[in-house]
Amino acid sequence: MESWYFLIDKLLPFAWTHHIFMKNAILAVLLVGPMFGIMGTMVVNNKMAFFSDTIGHSALTGIAIGILLGFQDPLWIMVLFSIFLAIAISLLKHYTTASTDTVIGAVSATMVALGIAILSRGGGFAKFSRFLIGDLLSITPKEIYLLLFALAIIIILWTVMFNKFLLLSVNTTLARSRGIPVRLVETLFCIVVAVVVTISIQWVGILVINSFLILPAAAARNVSINMRNYHTISVAITVFSGIIGLLLSYYWSTATGATIALVAALFYLVTLPLKPRFT
Repeated sequence: MESWYFLIDKLLPFAWTHHIFMKNAILAVLLVGPMFGIMGTMVVNNKMAFFSDTIGHSALTGIAIGILLGFQDPLWIMVLFSIFLAIAISLLKHYTTASTDTVIGAVSATMVALGIAILSRGGGFAKFSRFLIGDLLSITPKEIYLLLFALAIIIILWTVMFNKFLLLSVNTTLARSRGIPVRLVETLFCIVVAVVVTISIQWVGILVINSFLILPAAAARNVSINMRNYHTISVAITVFSGIIGLLLSYYWSTATGATIALVAALFYLVTLPLKPRFT
């Protein structure tokens, strides 16, 4: 971390770089941005925006379970709960006759209500409101190492599994005919999305986490000409939105996660009128 601090001081001699928390936050953006940019492309391709939003909102129940079990930091309970939820939703999609959006909507409504009910018991919900809006400026070096590890895992997974993920998003029947275990790959992807969303919630915020995942990828899709171009532009927009949103939130004294999401939304609005070239 000392090398990073030294590099920032040399390259960016601005007033905001004098603060350690800003140096940590900008490094976190540089790690979270590629993760969300990569994952967002396939979430948009698979029409899973509702799923990722459900995972984000259901984190309230993961927090509640962690608190009930006596954990001061409920992160790992949240991660385990999100994995359980991802598997449960994946199974429900295959073993019920209800439509996918109905299944996800039912799970989302139930988990949000359960989480709020538990956390609000005795009027104690206010102390968990930080999870709703996030606090990127509070990120610690230890948590940055966690993000670095998560990014490495995503890059390795994408290198090994990208073709399977892509074929599955195009046509499940074709993927099955090519010998791809569709249900297993789909469940794996759901788990990865759930884990990435969950570990980022405390810094981005439950209320806007899905915006940061979906909007850059949706904007990139409006101007991309092929899959490689799609990924590159999505990562670039995500990182740029993160950096600009972080700096604006510093000078405007606004919630960092929400400000980043608004910058990403601006990218989407600007690219929306353009004729789609990539489908």
